[in-house]
Amino acid sequence: MNTTSPKPALRLHMNWRCDRDAAYGPAQQAVIDHDSRTLAHETIASWPGYTPTPLIELPHLASKLGIKRLRMKHESKRFSLKSFKALGGAYGVMRILQRETGASIPDIMAGKVKDDVAGVTVCCATDGNHGRAVAWGAQLAGARCVIYLHAHVSQGREDAIAAYGAEIARVSGSYDDSVRQAAEDSKKNGWIVVSDTSWPGYEEIPAWVKQGYTVIMGEAMEQLGEDRPSHLFAQAGVGGLACAAIGPVWQDWGAERPFCTVVEPHEADCLYQSAVQGGMAQGLGSLNTVMACLSAGEASPLAWAILEEGADAFITIDDHFARDAMCTLADGNGNTPLVVGESGSAGLAGLMAVVEDPRAARAIGLGPDSDVLLIASEGATDPAIYTEIVGKTPEEVGDA
Repeated sequence: MNTTSPKPALRLHMNWRCDRDAAYGPAQQAVIDHDSRTLAHETIASWPGYTPTPLIELPHLASKLGIKRLRMKHESKRFSLKSFKALGGAYGVMRILQRETGASIPDIMAGKVKDDVAGVTVCCATDGNHGRAVAWGAQLAGARCVIYLHAHVSQGREDAIAAYGAEIARVSGSYDDSVRQAAEDSKKNGWIVVSDTSWPGYEEIPAWVKQGYTVIMGEAMEQLGEDRPSHLFAQAGVGGLACAAIGPVWQDWGAERPFCTVVEPHEADCLYQSAVQGGMAQGLGSLNTVMACLSAGEASPLAWAILEEGADAFITIDDHFARDAMCTLADGNGNTPLVVGESGSAGLAGLMAVVEDPRAARAIGLGPDSDVLLIASEGATDPAIYTEIVGKTPEEVGDA
C-alpha cells in the first residue's frame, strides 16, 4: 500500500537567511560584480545580431491575477536560439577561447586565430538550451564541440543542437549523470567543460556563464528605469538564471530591490531543499517534469552563494501550472499572444500558483498593489512539445 502523501500544488519556504539590509558581500562579488557584468554586456553587445530583448507589459493578465502591474522580459528573441542560454553558454565559450589562445574575442570572432581555435574542444551536459548555446558559440568561433544529453532530452532538442555542428553523446540516466560523464570524458580527452553548474575546483567557467546571463537583468533594469517592480519571480534549475537575476538587483538596489522568489518544479527541487535544510542539499524529486530545462537534482554552489542570502523565498510548483501559463500566454487574453516554452513559463507559473494560495500570497506580500517582473527565459525550443501542450503551433500563436 502506498502511504506517500501527495505534494500540495504549491510549497513555500520563506528564507530566514535573507537580510534585506545586508550588503552584497565578498562571497557574492566573487560570482558577479560590476566589472564582470560590464565586460559581459560590452562583449555580447558587439556580436552580430545583438539587440536587447523586449520588456512586455501584460495589463490584462495583471488584472486577471489581481495585481497592479505585470511585466515580462521575453527571451525567445535572443539571437537565433530562442533562449536566454545564448548569453551564458556562448559567452563562456568565448572566454575559454580567449584564455586558451591569448587572442581577443573580436579577433577570435574575426577568424584571425582560427587554427588555434580549431585545436580546442569544448563540451557540456544539457537539458537542451545550454547545449545549443555552447554549440552555437563554438560554431561562431570555429571550435570543436561535444554535447552530452541524458535519456529524457527530446529528439527535437537534440536536432536543434546538432544543427550548430555539435557532436552528440547520449548518456543513460538524469541530467546530473550527464554532467558527471562530460566531466570524466573531458578530463580523459583534454576537452574543456562549459558548465553553468560548478563544483569544487571548477568555478571560473561557471562564473563566466552566469556573468553572461546578467545581460538580461542589465537590460531590464535600464528598461525599467525608476519604475521598479515590487516582486521578481525567477525560475531555477541549478540556479544560474535566478542568481544572475537576483544578484544585480541586490548589488545595485540593495534593500530597495523587489521581493525575490525562486521557482522550481516539485520534481526538481534542489534549491528549495537547500533552503529548507540550511545548506547545499540534493533535490528529493524524481526529476521528471514538463519543465525539462529546470530538471536538475544538484544546485550550483556559485548560484547558491547568492541565493542563500539574496532570495526572499523559495517555492516549488506542480507541473500543471507551467502548462496553464503556456496556454495563458499563447491565448493572449487581451494581450499580444506570446510563445513561451515549458521552462520559460515557470516564473508566471509560480506567480499563478501563489495567487491561488491566499496564505502564500500574504506571506510574500503579493496583492492588488503589486508590480511583478518575470523572465520568459525561452520560446518554443521544442516546437513539437509546445504544440502538444498548447494545442497550436508556435506559428499559429503568431509570436514565433
